[in-house]
Amino acid sequence: MFDRLKDDVRTALAKDPAATSALEVVLTYPGLHAIWAYRVAHWLWEGDHRLAARLLSHLTRFLTGVEIHPAADIGERFFIDHGMGVVIGETAEIGDDVLLYHGVTLGGASMRREKRHPTLEDGVTVGAAASLVGPITVGENAAVGAGAVVVDDVAPDTTVIGNPAEPTDEDDAAPERPDPIIADG
Repeated sequence: MFDRLKDDVRTALAKDPAATSALEVVLTYPGLHAIWAYRVAHWLWEGDHRLAARLLSHLTRFLTGVEIHPAADIGERFFIDHGMGVVIGETAEIGDDVLLYHGVTLGGASMRREKRHPTLEDGVTVGAAASLVGPITVGENAAVGAGAVVVDDVAPDTTVIGNPAEPTDEDDAAPERPDPIIADG
């Protein structure tokens, strides 16, 4: 257990250049506090203490501004930067080394008791205020731009932006500058 807590702190230090010390991270990072509370709530949920799990997640939302359903499945080295407004639904699955920014929603697209929230594979980054809705999969090492609305699967190693989210065309992303030596003749 302590190894996992240390790993979470190391992850915050590695992923946030503003983090200056482990003590600062432990005391002042609400995303980290939300993850730690989620891990306890998830343990309660898995142990069939569902009401206690929901009460803990409710209290955590009040204290941190981050709502993580205790039934969600979250991997290792998960980091929520800034935290406020993050919502992670009941059937969401999050792999290892995933980074979410503030205001991200992993929401459901069905009222039925079925897989209805996104799956984020290992290494995914999701920008601020992005909404990912439904039982979609965001592939390994993909990135979702800030404010994007994602309702379809995202291929591994792909960046999507916009509403509705679409892959960026890296060839058109930045115009190529001419080589000054060649351009001058």
